[in-house]
Amino acid sequence: MVIAFRWLLRLFLALVAVAALIVLGLYYFATRSIPDYSATHRVGGISAEVEIVRNNSNVPHIFGATDDDVFFALGFAHAQDRLWQMNMLRRTAQGRLSEIFGPRTLRTDELMRRLDLYGLAASSVAAQDDATRSALEAYARGVNAWIAEVNEQARGRGAPEFFLFSNEIAFWQPADSLALLKLLGVQLSGHLAQEVTRARLSLVLPEDRLRDLLPDDPMAPIAALPDFAQLFPEVAPSHAALAFDQEPLSPFPAPGLAGASNAWAASSARSASGGTLLANDPHLGFSAPSVWYLARLELQSGGVIGATIPGIPAVLAGRSERLGWAVTSSYLDDQDVFIERLNPDNPEEYLTPDGWAPFETRRSILRVKDEASRTLTLRWTQNGPILPGHHYDLASITPPGHLTSVSWTLLDPSDTSMTATLRLMRAQSLDEALASAPLFIAPSQNLTLVDQNRIAMQMVGAMPARHPQHQTQGRMPSPGWIQTNRWQGLLPHSSNPAFIDPETGILGNTNNKIIDRPFPEHVSHRWGDTQRIQRWLRLMRMRDVHTRDSFIEAQLDTVSTTARTLLPLIGADLWFTGEAAPENTPERRRQRALILLAEWNGEMNEHLPEPLIYAAWMRALQDRLIRDDLGPLADQFRRIEPVFIERVYRDTDGAAVWCDIIQSSPVETCTDIARMALDDALVWLGERFGPTIESWRWGDAHQATHDHPVLGDLRVLRHFVNIRQSTSGDDHTLMRGATSGRDPDPFHNVHGAGYRGVYDFADPDSSVFIISTGQSGHPLSRHYDDLGDLWRRGEYIPMSLDPDLARAAAVGITRLVPEG
Repeated sequence: MVIAFRWLLRLFLALVAVAALIVLGLYYFATRSIPDYSATHRVGGISAEVEIVRNNSNVPHIFGATDDDVFFALGFAHAQDRLWQMNMLRRTAQGRLSEIFGPRTLRTDELMRRLDLYGLAASSVAAQDDATRSALEAYARGVNAWIAEVNEQARGRGAPEFFLFSNEIAFWQPADSLALLKLLGVQLSGHLAQEVTRARLSLVLPEDRLRDLLPDDPMAPIAALPDFAQLFPEVAPSHAALAFDQEPLSPFPAPGLAGASNAWAASSARSASGGTLLANDPHLGFSAPSVWYLARLELQSGGVIGATIPGIPAVLAGRSERLGWAVTSSYLDDQDVFIERLNPDNPEEYLTPDGWAPFETRRSILRVKDEASRTLTLRWTQNGPILPGHHYDLASITPPGHLTSVSWTLLDPSDTSMTATLRLMRAQSLDEALASAPLFIAPSQNLTLVDQNRIAMQMVGAMPARHPQHQTQGRMPSPGWIQTNRWQGLLPHSSNPAFIDPETGILGNTNNKIIDRPFPEHVSHRWGDTQRIQRWLRLMRMRDVHTRDSFIEAQLDTVSTTARTLLPLIGADLWFTGEAAPENTPERRRQRALILLAEWNGEMNEHLPEPLIYAAWMRALQDRLIRDDLGPLADQFRRIEPVFIERVYRDTDGAAVWCDIIQSSPVETCTDIARMALDDALVWLGERFGPTIESWRWGDAHQATHDHPVLGDLRVLRHFVNIRQSTSGDDHTLMRGATSGRDPDPFHNVHGAGYRGVYDFADPDSSVFIISTGQSGHPLSRHYDDLGDLWRRGEYIPMSLDPDLARAAAVGITRLVPEG
């Protein structure tokens, strides 16, 4: 027995030793791809030695003899820290994800091939000016220099993910960077989904109820449009849920989660320091690592510092010595869906205003891991590419014998947006920056600018010219064979709204409506914000002059004007009614919740229970209001629609009719629905967070989900690669943290400010910035998440162009030396 025990013990110890050796081996090979930031590399493609000084936050400050050398080094630094991310973004734009992930990404790949984003990017290389092409080529050489180093020096395949998936890394091309800029436009797009949603709803709701759920801006009344059934009577109404693809690697945003952002500026007259101020926090979906990467470039025109996207050789939001620029989604309606009629005698033809015409057709082979390749037939019409019916549930609104196509400014084969971006980086004044604006095509943005004395906001991006007699005004899919529905070219750049040196000295945008013009120069029927702008206006008006700190305070503000507006309306007949109910009863629990909400100031603070009660109540309330009318189609509205709820509880245009449950005999009042919804919410919260209301915390439900898009779902690895943080704010606060709306965690924070920057031109080196994770994409690097804690606490790091500050306590200085 003793002998057997000894042998079992020896076997156990041997297994432990083998396991330890395996773990150590895996760790060794995985860490081989963590770059040495103090190394010297001999590389081809630069004219003189280049220094990459990484400060103590791992932000590279790049110094070179020429601009091309600097862009080379930026490509080298991006590849060192984010090679896997860059490769995935490129594969997404190319429609080549299925080569390594198999069938689960087929739908995404198919759509990207049909849009031909990569082919259009390759075509647009020739449209760039000489300086931009030179920068793109230099950047690509820098990326490729690191890829060559990975291949020759066995640096862990460049990233740990390459051990689990294909380790094929094609060399970088200028077209790759342009494709990533177009991919950003995909992530910011939302009008296509809105057109489908409006079409579906118009089939099941009368016009006045559709106006409640998808309200027009009250400042912009329009004549009634035909509903979708009038245009296409062959389409049957359906209450089935919209089938939107939510594959983690898909770049197409979930409904309601297209791009968003905040930006505001103050002139020197409204600044306590006497210099202009600028704040910016663009909002995109969270991921680990963040899509943003901080960098400083010392160009011949001067230093530039701010937020880049790995794969794109540009500071997309940031500042130089003399200029600051910020971006927010403009919500320009730059997409139109068309229903194309097929020739019943020849399915290779479609109807145009001039009769039948053949599709422009070509084949594309889509390779799939572990399965046979697919051959796609890609078809384009005069309006744009034919899209698959499963994308955004287009099949549900497409009549028999028809297909759908899309017109989109992003599909311009001569897109000069990269040239515009690089010219903006080099601009020395507001006027020089504005001169680059006509070259922006897509994605459309509101560009907020400040120089040392002046401020401006210019909407950039091509505006489609629509005919005044367009049947749906671009709000729903329309017949593509009718000439007045088609785009009539593009509007001149002078049509783009611009606000230069306003008398008030303050400019800002929270994706709110920026201009009130009639169709067809309306910019958009649908805007990204009706709530945050109200809080921003209040904060700006509270002070005669502003400071860097007051701009930071606004950027981090978590007070919900929406909660302050809705709660008094919804709870008007519920507050303090009746005697105290017995303990441990639903009535008593409801009373305790109402007492907490009555004393709450609307601050969506992560440490409080009130925001959680409010959010759960509004979610349950909205579902009760619309579920009986829409059925599963109500799943489209997973996040609170505050304008809809306000219309119902103010009975605007008879909207209180939503409160009556049509399947029940009694006529329910809005007070009845509010009470039942609160009880629903409290039951759900009790099951999820325990019976003690006072112990509930908004932050437990509102965790920021910086998840790795590939490894984040794997059972063991997800604990190492995903970053979760308790956060304040919600969908409608200035410090925006958009909720997922999806069970089982409907309040997870999935979309927000991955980058924040505040620039003070009275003292530029006191400017600050931050990103939501860390600079490195390597999960074993200490810089994978080191900036995340600062971001969560509302802290920043210095945004200085002083080279001595960069060198002080630097984590390393990388030197690139020309070969030979």
